[in-house]
Amino acid sequence: MLRLTPFLLFEGNCAEAMQFYQSCFGGDLTLTRLGDTPMKAQFPAEQHQKITNAILSSGAIELTATDWLHPTRRLLQGNTTALYVTGNGYDELATIFEKLRVDGDATLLVELREMPFGIYGRLTDRFGVEWFFRGAPREPDPATS
Repeated sequence: MLRLTPFLLFEGNCAEAMQFYQSCFGGDLTLTRLGDTPMKAQFPAEQHQKITNAILSSGAIELTATDWLHPTRRLLQGNTTALYVTGNGYDELATIFEKLRVDGDATLLVELREMPFGIYGRLTDRFGVEWFFRGAPREPDPATS
């Protein structure tokens, strides 16, 4: 069975970012540092604290990441990719949304709101990662209908 898993690239702060995501989503986080792998001999000692592989698993969520280690190519944080979080409704999404938005880019924030297609929101977190949220429409309150 094939699966598609998000893989994020960071510039030296992968461990910090993944610990932050763990605080948002919960789950088990495994971090492998370059200095703990056979690859360490190919890199200077100041690179050994960088993360070569990070995996966060929490329920249906699996998020993977690494620190950028390519010796000649430079990391460019882009705005052409984003992570898409779907949920059953506002309350489920709001819990994660509020955690991820802490210290994020307020200029790009779209608060969670009801749209014709359901709940929608968007944010860029403090690590420059873009997140989109979509949930089922709120059920009408029978008392007000």
